[in-house]
Amino acid sequence: MAQLDSIQQNLLAQVADIHEIPEGAFSLRVNGEMFGSRSSENIEIVKKTDKPGIDIYIKAGTKKESLHIPVLLAKTGITELVYNDFHIGADCDITIVAGCGIHNGGAEKSEHSGIHSFYVGENARVRYIEKHYGEGDGNGRNVMNPTTEVYMQKGSYMEMETAQIKGVDSTDRTTKAKLAEGAHLIVHEKIMTHGEQYAKTYFEVDLDGEDCGTHVVSRSVAKDHSKQLFVSHVNGNNRSSGHTECDAIIMDSATVSAVPEIEANHPEASLIHEAAIGKIAGEQLIKLMTLGLTEKEAEEQIIGGFLK
Repeated sequence: MAQLDSIQQNLLAQVADIHEIPEGAFSLRVNGEMFGSRSSENIEIVKKTDKPGIDIYIKAGTKKESLHIPVLLAKTGITELVYNDFHIGADCDITIVAGCGIHNGGAEKSEHSGIHSFYVGENARVRYIEKHYGEGDGNGRNVMNPTTEVYMQKGSYMEMETAQIKGVDSTDRTTKAKLAEGAHLIVHEKIMTHGEQYAKTYFEVDLDGEDCGTHVVSRSVAKDHSKQLFVSHVNGNNRSSGHTECDAIIMDSATVSAVPEIEANHPEASLIHEAAIGKIAGEQLIKLMTLGLTEKEAEEQIIGGFLK
């Protein structure tokens, strides 16, 4: 297998917290092509033949295993759409690490769009981590548009941790989920925008089964002239619980919009939406500045803790 160069290694570290090809099952895509993949005894990775992407089959009962599937773009002018389907067997307990890193040193746009579909078996537990990161010394734009579709069977549990904290000029993030009886979906989203960047996130969750539930939390910071839009739509179609929360810090001339949509279609559906948008409190800055920090250092400390 070919070796990653220093730029690619840095991107891999940013989005997957590793510096080289990981042990166990993995699939690594670089500059629009499959760079390498490896299946394990319990996780099979199959390259699609009709379109870009892979199918992942995880055997029922697989415990305490991980799968890495990062994407790296280190050339300007690449535009790709990739389809990854995850078939997760019953009674699994696994961690999936995804993410996309772009280094754009040219004048053309670099764009990665991914459609990830999760089919989560009965009583399975999944932790899904997805990080997006951009950098570059040219004038080209970095664009990432992830779509996640989740279909959860009886008693399953999925926790999603998504983060975008640097270098992405435009993103349209969509997450849709359908939950069966006793299934639970937990989402923690972190976003930072600056300059002229734009970020839209859209969540739609159908609570179809009895006693299923979802908890969606989005925390974001908008700086300079950037714009953010957060939309959540939770449908309580049975005895269920749903909670969405959007907390945002707004700075400079940025704008942030939060659009809650909760729809109870059953008398025992309990749905809550919370949204808070505001600037950093002056007393927080003053308290840290009395400890010897500059105003900028104090802001960075507050933002770091908010997005932690």
